[in-house]
Amino acid sequence: MRIALDELPTDTDVLHRLVRDMASALDSRQSEIERLRQIIVEFKRARFGRSAERLDPEQASLALEELETDLAAAVAATPAVEPPVPVLPAALPHRGPLPAHLPRVETVLPVPHQRCPDCGGALHDAGATSSEMLDWIPAQLRVLRITRPKCACRACGTLHQAPAPERVLAGGLTTPALLAHVLVSRYCDHLPLYRQSRILARQGLEISRSTLAGWVGGACWWLEALHERLAAHVMAADRLFADDTPLPVLDPGRGRTRTGRLWAYTRDDRAHGDNAPPAVLFRYEPDRKGERPAQHLRDFRGVLQVDGYAGFEALAGSGRITLAACWAHARRKFFELHETGSPVATEAVRQIGKLFDIEREIRGRPPDERQRVRQERSRPIVEEMHDWLQEQLRRLPGWARLAEAIRYALGRWPALIRFLDNGRIELDNNPVERVIRPVALGRKNSLFAGSEGGARRWAIVASLIETAKLNGVEPYAWLRNSLCRMVDGHRADLLDDLLPWPGWEQRA
Repeated sequence: MRIALDELPTDTDVLHRLVRDMASALDSRQSEIERLRQIIVEFKRARFGRSAERLDPEQASLALEELETDLAAAVAATPAVEPPVPVLPAALPHRGPLPAHLPRVETVLPVPHQRCPDCGGALHDAGATSSEMLDWIPAQLRVLRITRPKCACRACGTLHQAPAPERVLAGGLTTPALLAHVLVSRYCDHLPLYRQSRILARQGLEISRSTLAGWVGGACWWLEALHERLAAHVMAADRLFADDTPLPVLDPGRGRTRTGRLWAYTRDDRAHGDNAPPAVLFRYEPDRKGERPAQHLRDFRGVLQVDGYAGFEALAGSGRITLAACWAHARRKFFELHETGSPVATEAVRQIGKLFDIEREIRGRPPDERQRVRQERSRPIVEEMHDWLQEQLRRLPGWARLAEAIRYALGRWPALIRFLDNGRIELDNNPVERVIRPVALGRKNSLFAGSEGGARRWAIVASLIETAKLNGVEPYAWLRNSLCRMVDGHRADLLDDLLPWPGWEQRA
């Protein structure tokens, strides 16, 4: 607003209105500048900052000046005591022993002399000194040659020969072991197929990326039935964690990719002592429409722990699903503003941190005990926080980013506090976010899926491998064994025996 200083009005009321308009415009501009500064700080943190959402120790508590004064007075009133001589702890070893299950190849180095080189005396056994080093045997390709002798009957001329063994891929050259290696390298170690092709070429074996992709497709023909049995196990739970992540998919004819979605559903009840095997189920869909999770969860009944996606919130109206919101998502919005220097956001992060501290103490305990502790210790924190957030919201302009963070939390408050009355509900949605991270790493290395069929195969193999990892099962050994057993004619009604649960070796 430009004002001609030599033509100011002389009317006092007009001058008052002019000053009020100027002050209002100045406040508006200052607020916009502050909002833009917060956005810049958030961008800088996202690009260069740490990912951990933890307060610095100096910010863990507020207004400690009085406490420090009382402590100083108490120290001054305490008689001086001779400080004890500090005892230094024994030096800890830099590393532990090498794992006992590794095979040992022993080399004995004999004494180079038959008699003492100093005096010529006879030598006798005085023990030995042993040390160990870790060695590496590179992976090696080999050819399995199968010979089937033929015998002919001299009387009738009939030819007899053992039947050819079933192959994992009809007419293919690969064994289940090599196929399992390709799958684990691709979906567990995030090594794209074109890199695997180059690795094989260094060993003198030219296998194109398209051939490897065909192998993956053939393997998924076997694994699809296991994927469906895994889906039945996940959907039989009465509590699930759900989330989704983008997956670029090549779009032929357009010269670019389009963004599909991998939807993830995790069953993990270990936090309250349940012994059911944890599992994760991935489903690929070409978009993020709310009808996708509705279709995936059509047979599910129970508590669904989710973020703030509106497609999940629509499921609550069916009566079959109860939503529990994620405190980590609510905290994240406050933490981003805490990084900009907002004391209100810092206090919100500190109060939410108290809830997470309580949860760490009761992890692994039975649901009824967890519920009792939450009622005694977490409920007062939550109720006080609710009143405090409402009070702060009344003091803020509606466009402020801090007001947006507060409205996000208050708008989901019934779902956020549902954990107080149910010891089986978790405080956050982190179990499903943890299993999504490997998918993001594989997406970074591979850039995109080659087709929608490739994206669906990604969902099948990632579900089984991530479930194996959740259960502490070595993915390669399990996958090789399962493919071998299915090729050898494992019964379809006993497919559950092949799922990657603990103890799969005894069921093999």
